[in-house]
Amino acid sequence: MRRLVLLILALATLLPSLAQAYDILVLQSRHDGGCEDVMNGFRSKSSVLRRLIVLSDFSEVDVVRIVREDRPQLIVAIGDAALTAARKVQQTPVIAVMALGVHNLKTKQQNLTGIGMFAPPEHYIGIFRSLKAERVGIIHNPAKSGWYLQRARQAAAAAGIELVVREVKEPKDTLNQLSSMAGKIDALWMLPDSTAVTRETAEAYFHFGQQQTVPVVSFAAGYLGLGAAAVVEINRIELGRQAGDMAEAIMNGNRVEGMPLGFPSGMKLKTNPTVLKNLGTLLTEHNFPLH
Repeated sequence: MRRLVLLILALATLLPSLAQAYDILVLQSRHDGGCEDVMNGFRSKSSVLRRLIVLSDFSEVDVVRIVREDRPQLIVAIGDAALTAARKVQQTPVIAVMALGVHNLKTKQQNLTGIGMFAPPEHYIGIFRSLKAERVGIIHNPAKSGWYLQRARQAAAAAGIELVVREVKEPKDTLNQLSSMAGKIDALWMLPDSTAVTRETAEAYFHFGQQQTVPVVSFAAGYLGLGAAAVVEINRIELGRQAGDMAEAIMNGNRVEGMPLGFPSGMKLKTNPTVLKNLGTLLTEHNFPLH
């Protein structure tokens, strides 16, 4: 009898879906601060039963089988690896958070929605206006961020700013494209484009900015220490809260097919005063709120 009880407890631990039903399957790519922040934000908005699987804890996770057997009403995918795993499910609604590829996949997969990692381009354009930059350089891969560039062009045109655009298909193309903008731009705009900005190429942006005496505006606070003049940083806890609101809407009967992808709502401008001073320009976090 004791062995039977121990076996039941072990199965309940290994297969939590047998111990209790749940409404939402949460796939988290890995254990890191960003993913944990998103998850904490999601928990604060969603009180329904959920099962959390951190993909990096396993060599392989058969998400299709889990969904088929457990039948959750919704999947929340946090991070690129989680989105890749969730894409194999074609019927259950999927909310993707903190995944760069979600915008390009929305039109291809109708059961998918989410919040992207790109801040609205209007926020950046406001920064460039404050910096009095008339020509702003951008390097991007059209397959990754072409959709974003279209909206950025509209915002720039409305503000009287010219975008000097260079395209890359591989990270190794970035250095040559940076060199081609020497003397032609007043500021450089780093996009969260995984082809144009990599660990190997990131420092080249700031080296270019120093050589050309132009501000580099980026998307993550970690780049301030490398030489970015300013960044628009996304609040990942707020991302989780937004995902929680989306989840609640879907659970209340809204169809995911008609739910547009969202831009992050929680953002903050952070600056590098030393870099700005060396450039002879002013831009303060306090008098430039992002809404």
